[in-house]
Amino acid sequence: MDFNHVMLDRNADFANNAFAPELKMMPSTGTVVVGCVDPRVDPANVLGLKQGEAAVIRNVGGRINKPLLETLAVLSVVAKAAGRPDGARNLVLLQHTDCGIIGCHRHAPALLAKHLGVEADALDELAITEPYEAVALDVAALRANKDLPDNLIVSGLVYDVKTGLVKTVVPPAPLRETAG
Repeated sequence: MDFNHVMLDRNADFANNAFAPELKMMPSTGTVVVGCVDPRVDPANVLGLKQGEAAVIRNVGGRINKPLLETLAVLSVVAKAAGRPDGARNLVLLQHTDCGIIGCHRHAPALLAKHLGVEADALDELAITEPYEAVALDVAALRANKDLPDNLIVSGLVYDVKTGLVKTVVPPAPLRETAG
């Protein structure tokens, strides 16, 4: 049996045993998790997320780039249209050790630079080979983005693919201090 049939069989089992039609379009916790496409690092599994608790966005490296920021902007509009004017309240960046982005950095730096929206000679400044530094840099980039709401809670995590443990690198905190 090919894997497409396996997936369809699993879906039938899901539809019969786990489908929850009462779930809402917006995540019940107000959380969006940004993670890598690496199949070892599925945020739902790694963070023990239950269906409907969080929206998960995955891209190469789980890095901040223009398409991700555009997706977050669209989600903000969707949230308002769905009756949640504050949108997501919690944004979690989940990066990981031993990421394939490192190989892309070595073998196709121009392609990676395009993906990240920088010049190739600026890749080293993004700590491509150091996920603990990279997630902190990406949280800083989010804080510099004035299009995101000030009261958004943001955190940066790194998953270790050798131990299965997640380490908090940037603890949850408001994106920016609000004038009060």
